[in-house]
Amino acid sequence: MTDKKRNLIIRTLTGIVFVAILVGGILWSWMSFTVLFMLITALSIKEFCDIINQKEDVQVNTMICTVAGTYLFGAISGFCSQLTSSAVFIPYLLSIVYLLVSELYQDRQYALNNWAFTMFSQMYIALPFGTLNALAFQNDPTSSIGVVYQSILPLSVFLFLWSSDSGAYCFGSLFGKRKLFPSISPNKSWEGSVGGGVIALAVSQILASYYPILSRMEWLGFALIVVIFGTWGDLVESLLKRQLGIKDSGHILPGHGGMLDRFDSSLLAIPASVIYIYTLTLF
Repeated sequence: MTDKKRNLIIRTLTGIVFVAILVGGILWSWMSFTVLFMLITALSIKEFCDIINQKEDVQVNTMICTVAGTYLFGAISGFCSQLTSSAVFIPYLLSIVYLLVSELYQDRQYALNNWAFTMFSQMYIALPFGTLNALAFQNDPTSSIGVVYQSILPLSVFLFLWSSDSGAYCFGSLFGKRKLFPSISPNKSWEGSVGGGVIALAVSQILASYYPILSRMEWLGFALIVVIFGTWGDLVESLLKRQLGIKDSGHILPGHGGMLDRFDSSLLAIPASVIYIYTLTLF
């Protein structure tokens, strides 16, 4: 067996297991959803901190950043599900204060870099994953606690991203000529991006047929928002890796790279989706 064929098999098997765990965790229950994404948040932040700490002029506190970001997801989950009050955020705020103040006592030359990348780990990873809870828990006057776990909304974000990525690969391979961002991601083309977007829009109409919680036009808008911001999210991580001089963010997923390589698109698509769904409630 050639190395190319072996890598393809490993990549395929990893992809199947990855999708099965993610879809199963979201659909099973709100508890499995929370535990799964707390783990994803923790692994992603640790991976980010490990990458950043390879730079000579940065030394962030990996453990505190990871624990704080993971706690934030759980806190937002508890707040959105109305299991906890807003006081649940106090420990997180204290941890951020600690991360900032602790630099005063470290006598490090590059404290500003440490502060910047510490906050970036929270804003770029922890907060976007945390806002996924705003999609998962929707107001429901008929529920005894006033909210209900709506698994299809967070799941649809990933369905749109996966279908868009697959479509972009196929259309880009067949028709790709004009580069989308050649200086950042030379393999992406306008033809692939448009083709991937069309596939995602088609998936949105399939979801609309089975889940009328949104109108067909609202589902189309949802998919469009995810595709646009997902593409930007992918490019942001590509730029980050180029700046750091690395190919993959990690190696935890054989054949796929790291956690950030798999969730880069979602880090902008999730908060954009939350804003979109919230905006729909205003009209």
